[in-house]
Amino acid sequence: STPSSSPQKNKKLKLISDFGTVSPFPDFAHPSPSDAQSIFDLLLSTHPEFKNKLKNTRVTPENSQDVNSAQTCGKVHDVIDSLIGTILSQNTSGKNSSGAKRNLDATFGRHNFKAIAEAPREQLVEALRSGGLANKKAAVIQNVLKEIHERHGKYSLQHLASLSDEEVMKELQSYAGVGPKTASCVLLFCLGRDSFAVDTHVYRLTRLLGWVPPKADRVMAQAHLDIRVPNHLKYGLHVMLIGHGRKCSGCKGDGSRGACVLKTWLKEKK
Repeated sequence: STPSSSPQKNKKLKLISDFGTVSPFPDFAHPSPSDAQSIFDLLLSTHPEFKNKLKNTRVTPENSQDVNSAQTCGKVHDVIDSLIGTILSQNTSGKNSSGAKRNLDATFGRHNFKAIAEAPREQLVEALRSGGLANKKAAVIQNVLKEIHERHGKYSLQHLASLSDEEVMKELQSYAGVGPKTASCVLLFCLGRDSFAVDTHVYRLTRLLGWVPPKADRVMAQAHLDIRVPNHLKYGLHVMLIGHGRKCSGCKGDGSRGACVLKTWLKEKK
C-alpha cells in the first residue's frame, strides 16, 4: 500500500478526528488545573535554571536564524527545518541529534531541502550517522520532503502558520513517519501554539503523577493531557518535565537512587 493510505496513517488521522476536542478518557479527571499549576511551580522552584528557558518561549523570524532545531525541539521559524530537527531528536540524546543537524546543514546547506530530497540515500545517511538510527531517519526525511513537494509544488510548509491547530496536526501526521509527538513539537516550538507533546520523559512522569490511566499508551496519553493541561502551562510543563526527567535519578527505575520532588509531593498530597 502507498504511504498515503497506510493503516498507521489512517489510525493517526482517526485519533485526531476522535480526540481533537475530547479526551479518550473523559471520566479520568486528572490532572486538575490546580495540580498542573502545583507541579509547574514545584519544578520551577526545584530547577531555577529553567527560568531562562521559559522566558523566550516563542520563536520569531529574527531569533530563529542561528538556532539548531534538533537541539531545541524544532524551535526555528521554518516549519520544515523544525520538522527535520524534531525527527532527528527522536530516540537519541540532544548532543547526538544536534550534531547530526549540524552535519546535515554543513553537507547540504541550511534549508536546502531540494538537495536533501534529491541526494543519494547513502549521502544523507552518512550526514546523519552521528545522530543514531540514520537509515530510518534519512528515509523518513526524504519521503516527507518528496511528498511535501508533490502536494504543494515547493519545499515549504509555511502555509501551516495560517491553519488551525487541528488542521496542522492533521497535515503533519499525514506524512509517513510523523507521529503525534513530532507534530505537537512543531506546533509548540515552531508555530507558537499551545500543544502538549508527550515524549518518553513526559510519559513516564505523568504516569508517576497519576495524570493518565495506567492503560494509556503514549499516543492516548498525549490526546488526554492536551485536553486536561491548561493552555498557559503546556509549554513550561513540557520543557520542565523533560528537564527534570533527564536530571533526577530518584524517579527512574525503582527509585533507589535518591529522592524525587515529584514523589515527595505525591506522598504529601495523600
